[in-house]
Amino acid sequence: MSRTALLLLADGRFPAGGYAHSGGVEAAVAHGAVHDPDSLEVFCRGRLHTTGLTAAGLAAAAAAGHDPLLLDDAADARTSAPALRTVARRLGRQMMRAARATFPSAELERLSSARPQGAHQPIVLGLATRAAGLTPVDSACAAAYESIGGPATAAVRLLSLDPLHVSGLLARLGREADGVAEAAADAAARAMTEGVDVLPSASSPLLDITAERHAAWTVRLFAS
Repeated sequence: MSRTALLLLADGRFPAGGYAHSGGVEAAVAHGAVHDPDSLEVFCRGRLHTTGLTAAGLAAAAAAGHDPLLLDDAADARTSAPALRTVARRLGRQMMRAARATFPSAELERLSSARPQGAHQPIVLGLATRAAGLTPVDSACAAAYESIGGPATAAVRLLSLDPLHVSGLLARLGREADGVAEAAADAAARAMTEGVDVLPSASSPLLDITAERHAAWTVRLFAS
């Protein structure tokens, strides 16, 4: 069951709202940074090792049993752009709805009551994986994959890229994604005794800037 649960959580068809977001790639396409499979791979690799690592650490810590409210505050501190905080909580609300229906648990119910405006998505993901009987490294793996899978899928729509080439791109990044997940899970284990400050806090200032600009667009295909 745990393996099936991990596949479900990492599946783009899981109704957690991620299909409506591009992970910043729509803005990157608009200013020319992403225009073909090679530039998309560079974008995804950068996202994986920055915001992806940070999200994976938060998800792993939630799955390990760390206080989710404290982690939600830590996520706020690690998300400097207001537009991205809004997106993270919007995705958190949608994932909470899906997770409560699929993997009901008292921890999800408590977080939902404490954060009616929505908790950050990685925290909800971590509690969902915990409720599904998965491990912190499983949770980190799902978060790491999501950090590249979402933008890659969006780029197929935005640039009409060959889906086969994009799948190959994701496969090439697989070993790096595994490494990010393992590093995130190690940090989450340390956080249980050393506090949340040891969790990853990597960032991507360009993604922060373009997220704010993207939020002001009047016409866009994706919500972020």
